[in-house]
Amino acid sequence: MDDKQLQKALTFQALHQRDELLVLPNPWDAGSAKILAALGFEALATTSAGLAFALGRPDGEGLISREETLANARAIVAATPLPVAADLENGFADAPSGCADTLLQAAACGLVGGSIEDASGRVDAPIYPLELAVERIRASVAAARSLPFPFTLCARAENFLHRRQDLRDTLKRLEAYAEAGADVLYAPGLTTREQIDAVVRAVAPRPVNVLMGLPSIALTLDDLRELGVRRVSVGSSLARTALGGFLRAARELRRGSCDFARDATSFAELNDLFKAGQ
Repeated sequence: MDDKQLQKALTFQALHQRDELLVLPNPWDAGSAKILAALGFEALATTSAGLAFALGRPDGEGLISREETLANARAIVAATPLPVAADLENGFADAPSGCADTLLQAAACGLVGGSIEDASGRVDAPIYPLELAVERIRASVAAARSLPFPFTLCARAENFLHRRQDLRDTLKRLEAYAEAGADVLYAPGLTTREQIDAVVRAVAPRPVNVLMGLPSIALTLDDLRELGVRRVSVGSSLARTALGGFLRAARELRRGSCDFARDATSFAELNDLFKAGQ
């Protein structure tokens, strides 16, 4: 750890303690991170799906290694002066000790925050049993507290991403993760005002992260502020939007037209964005 990492960690912690909503965009590489920093965002968080797509792979548990995830995080940390948190998936381990080791390695990469989810990666049992899930968060919290700076740990309850629309169990899990010491609570896949309000109330005063960028969620950032949400991330939606533009252009080229280039961002604008902060 150096003084810069300590300052980033304190800044990231403070961003969660204020009354304003923290909008946390998700870059997938150093270039996208630099653009987001140049646009004025206050902090960044990585995206496992965005990384998978950038590596030419589908998204899914076990398809991206811990080493690849941390190498990507290290590149993003080096690209900007902003605090960076990482999507650490399920800690790349079943055992609590493995989650703790992943968190310590993440901190060694310059990260000041990260998330651990309760998805197992197994088709037959996609969500860890509650007792094990809590132990995994407890071990991660202990690892975070052993660091010489405040590492912000986000605990994720993955029911809704795995077609388990069980709000009661999700609330029970998030409450248990909060009691285990998680700094931020997150249940990706919630789409209604009622679901989000229930989560915010259940874990108050701990901050709650909500995933935006899903076609099924019609709420606005102002709606989330009114509900008491403290943090918003967008997962892979920025990466998918960028790849969507690439696909449309490539398909047009395949059909024999180069008209797509009329809408391309200019060299000058991109160069200016990448020069920012250098």
